[in-house]
Amino acid sequence: MKKTIVITGASSGIGRATAVYFANKGWNVAATMRNPEKEMELQTIENIKVYQLDVTDQKSIEGAYKSITADYENIDALLNNAGYALYGPFEISTSEQIRREFDVNVFGLMDVTRTFLPKFREQKSGVIMNISSMGGKITFPLISTYHSTKFAVEGFSEVLAYELEGLGVRVKLIEPGNIATDFGGRSMKFATSEEVTDYNPYVENMMAMMQAAGPDMYSQPEMVAEVIWNAATDGTDQIRYIAGDDAKELISMREKNGDEAFVKFVKEQYAIK
Repeated sequence: MKKTIVITGASSGIGRATAVYFANKGWNVAATMRNPEKEMELQTIENIKVYQLDVTDQKSIEGAYKSITADYENIDALLNNAGYALYGPFEISTSEQIRREFDVNVFGLMDVTRTFLPKFREQKSGVIMNISSMGGKITFPLISTYHSTKFAVEGFSEVLAYELEGLGVRVKLIEPGNIATDFGGRSMKFATSEEVTDYNPYVENMMAMMQAAGPDMYSQPEMVAEVIWNAATDGTDQIRYIAGDDAKELISMREKNGDEAFVKFVKEQYAIK
């Protein structure tokens, strides 16, 4: 019997690449997204079915769960991938913007997980994989709420791994570095203010660094899909999987040199005095 993976946020980037990767490996793929009517390519790939799922809408999650479990006898893996970054100084980020990011990156991930957990408990098997980030282990300026959400995902996933171990269900964290996706486009939202200008030097410096970054600074989403495949299939109790040379280098730097040295390094990189 073919194995089945459910993926949230499968319309682009890592989610899309993972859907194609697993389908090519012979798995059934339930690729979920907010607007499946706009998806044309994935619909044509053998082994992939597209479902409507908005992680911020519990009724949508439950509807997708019912449809997917009706179509597939077993769910072998769940990839919580949907997410985005809010960019800008914390002071000018609105409560609505901050809550929206937590609704997608944290509470949406939790709601999808809780909805699918009865299926995993019934099977006494399966893998739940959560997309974190190197930003769940290290920090950079001007994305405070994004880092906050990823730190939350890290803690949640580690504790969930304790709770589900005795039920035969594994929990994995995927920690990508900079990936060549639309993360800097539609997957990034901006907090701006015409009144508060004190942060502008930091913002301008950050934007210049982002624009100057060449293609060598970014890994391809297909590389992350391969890491996700390894996490889903290696049969180990390993929890964290780092994806990308930059993530490996920076996370290792913090672990080796300590917090204060890493913070000093970031300040020097971003010319923060």
